[in-house]
Amino acid sequence: MIIEQTNATTVLQSCGVPLLELRGISKSFPGVKALQDVSFSVWPGEVHMLLGENGAGKSTLMKVLCGAHQADEGAFLHRGEPVRIMSPTDARKLGIAVIFQEFSLVPYLDIADNIFLGRAPRGRIPGTLDRRLMLDEARRVLDLLGMDIDPRTKVHQLGIAQQQMVEIAKALSQNAGILVMDEPTAALSERESEQLFRVMARLKTQGVAIVYISHRMAEVFALGDRITVLRDGQRIRSLLPHEASPDALVQMMVGRSVDMTYPRHFGAPGETLLEISGLSAASGIRDIALTVRAGEIVGLCGLVGSGRTEVARAIFGADPITSGEVRVFGRIHHGGPEAAARLGVALIPESRKTEGLALNRSVADNIVSAGLPKLFSFGVFHPSRAREIARDIIARLSIATAGTQVAVGTLSGGNQQKVVIGKWLAAKARLFILDEPTRGIDIGAKAQIFALVDALVQAGAGVLMISSEQSEIVHVCDRAYVMRDKRIVGELQRGELSEQNIVLLGMHDA
Repeated sequence: MIIEQTNATTVLQSCGVPLLELRGISKSFPGVKALQDVSFSVWPGEVHMLLGENGAGKSTLMKVLCGAHQADEGAFLHRGEPVRIMSPTDARKLGIAVIFQEFSLVPYLDIADNIFLGRAPRGRIPGTLDRRLMLDEARRVLDLLGMDIDPRTKVHQLGIAQQQMVEIAKALSQNAGILVMDEPTAALSERESEQLFRVMARLKTQGVAIVYISHRMAEVFALGDRITVLRDGQRIRSLLPHEASPDALVQMMVGRSVDMTYPRHFGAPGETLLEISGLSAASGIRDIALTVRAGEIVGLCGLVGSGRTEVARAIFGADPITSGEVRVFGRIHHGGPEAAARLGVALIPESRKTEGLALNRSVADNIVSAGLPKLFSFGVFHPSRAREIARDIIARLSIATAGTQVAVGTLSGGNQQKVVIGKWLAAKARLFILDEPTRGIDIGAKAQIFALVDALVQAGAGVLMISSEQSEIVHVCDRAYVMRDKRIVGELQRGELSEQNIVLLGMHDA
């Protein structure tokens, strides 16, 4: 594949020399062969899409690439010359910058401090930093990304999408020649994603090589110059986009065919489980009215920042309500999250790692955490009982884990999400609020999650589901509410649910 670039790049391409090449990389952890004889290369000015299920080895490969892990076997070549990547410092010297899906930001430092963390320019006075230069450079990179925000803003004051853009700004500020992006649009709005794609196109013309991990097939074919598929720690194939179809790529990833339409068993809804009227909260949402009935999945959609997560948090009691009423199972609910959990309300949050799981605790501890008062009589915890409950949930949800005592932080994203749902099944919840339930998980795991959700509603549960992927709302929801500017602007019944109608309502008054 020939890509027009600068003269230096053209010489490299004509000589058949990649910008960076990994040969025969293997990496093992106790009991796990994460990578086995994987070869991978990137050329100047290309976007190389890296695909695979959660647990396929993508993250391990990227950590080896950036020096966070050391390969057990294999070799690295930079512009055809052998190099060693034994630490992040080695990777930075080679111009490698990685944007991980899980943020590496310091919440109580400002944006500029985070962008220059570990490499801040020194001031004229010994022991000081050149704060003005940091702010000016941070402002320049933020402008490049279309972010109209003060670089002195503390990161903890930003939303998930804005934090993702700061991570991207941090990588761009390093003037990297090789930029690795792990699901960079997972938390971005369509407008923010388009701005990122424009930046990527500009970087390509400058000869920057981009490794792009994504679970979104539309992005794979719209952005990718080359595709590599990993499965079970091995490279299955590298190919050009025109040589593959979405179905063929999915089959390579999972080793079987997967129905990507997420089929549902639509039935007649039952009793009302959740009824909200005139709800306003300190988070800014106002005059929210919606219902969820047993046996149905109700979508809550709209652009990032429209107030969807704020509605979920207000229902669950995580954010204070200023007016209005929340009625759960026919009873007025005005307590906090603990009271909501006792009633049988479950919140599967957008950020499972920071709000849904205790990553250093075992799978069993996480599974029983939400239902402790219901599961253990007289407040006495029985480890054997906890393990029994965990084994049952692991079997029911097909959670891939070596055992109940494995730290949940070591599981893949899809299996972590199953644990979050499983802890609420153990707590006997009947009303599930799912906030971006498939964010950062692969296509096969998405199908499993939606099959699980469908089984829940068939058993009489009700689901309120937030998703930025409109195709998910269209395929799995019985009906959906659309939000804009912190309020609901319309409701779409099953026959009206389409991506076009969601966008129209999200951008214009009904």
